[in-house]
Amino acid sequence: MVEQRVIVDHLRLGYEGLFNVTELYQTIDTFFREKGYDKSEKRNIEMVKPEGKYIEIELMPWKKITDYCRHIIRIELKMFNVKEVEVDRGGKKVKMNSGRVNIILDGWLQTDWENKWETKPMYFFIRTMFDKMLYKSYTNMYEGLLVENVNQLHTILKSFLNLYRY
Repeated sequence: MVEQRVIVDHLRLGYEGLFNVTELYQTIDTFFREKGYDKSEKRNIEMVKPEGKYIEIELMPWKKITDYCRHIIRIELKMFNVKEVEVDRGGKKVKMNSGRVNIILDGWLQTDWENKWETKPMYFFIRTMFDKMLYKSYTNMYEGLLVENVNQLHTILKSFLNLYRY
């Protein structure tokens, strides 16, 4: 069975004001493409309400580190009261969105994600011993890499959203 450990739990980011939904999604997509993650979109909901659109997107990109270990980063985007507005920027009218954005980031480390060590009880015992004794330093290194990637994504999204503050 896959062992899944939560390394980063509910790292939050909130923003209210002007932003561009398409560019926000492209920023996230570019980050994961550059880092070598495979994208997996679990949920994409858009509802039109009188006060504006409600958009909810859940992404779970993953990256194979070794045959035994992989990273999963869960991104939950919730956008409330999203309206399209025109902003005068440098003498040009630019279409942007106005609303509130909540972003939640989680990071998981999965080991034995291909279930190679679950076929026999003896293999399971050996795997547990190797995890606890020999591979602990490797696991700590993979955890640190995951924390670094999640924090880097958080910083990129924070700086992207702060670009639109006036």
